[in-house]
Amino acid sequence: MTQLDFSFLTWDVLTSFVAKGLWFSIQLTISAMIGGIVLGTVLALMRLSGRWWLERPAAFYVDTLRSIPLVMVILWCYLLLPYATGALGWSTFKPETTALITFTLFEATYYSEIMRAGIQSVSKGQVYAGYAMGMTYRQTMSLVVLPQAFRNMLPVLLTQTIVLFQDTSLVYAIGAYDLLKGFEVAGKNFGRPMETYLFVAVVYFVICFSLSMLVRRLQKKIAIIR
Repeated sequence: MTQLDFSFLTWDVLTSFVAKGLWFSIQLTISAMIGGIVLGTVLALMRLSGRWWLERPAAFYVDTLRSIPLVMVILWCYLLLPYATGALGWSTFKPETTALITFTLFEATYYSEIMRAGIQSVSKGQVYAGYAMGMTYRQTMSLVVLPQAFRNMLPVLLTQTIVLFQDTSLVYAIGAYDLLKGFEVAGKNFGRPMETYLFVAVVYFVICFSLSMLVRRLQKKIAIIR
């Protein structure tokens, strides 16, 4: 049996092969989180609007994408976006651009459900109070309801972001250079694929576990404030 040898994973190797991938994974996570929360909030408001012409399209979008594996959505966007935007002259997309668009559109479906639950957790009495003060529906939502919903759901939103970071490893399917890809390239160059796959699993665990602990501490602080 071949013995495992991790000695090739020096600082120079990590900075040469892995740092670029880690940076892209972080950028993709943050960008998709921001875009997903914004789009997800819009979808949540549409589903709670009480107007069928807003509610039904939003529900169809959310339910459809949540029923499809993420890797399939990534591949579809990678293959179909050039055709869909060919008339605009955008016939090619870099894998990284495709990944950003895909994750934003896909993660918005999960963030929308989180925000919908957060909006419904706010007492209707506060909504009526906003109306009594002469606020419009938009003002009541933006100034009264959404800030409280966001605070209530912040731990859940951050937990979903940790899942999003884990899911960024799926961009290997379209050749994007993420954290996993960086380790894979290093492993191939040094002929040590098993060691690199084991090591990257540990890296993902350390990052995600550390972030989970921070989310737990934040959740306790929010509970104390309430």
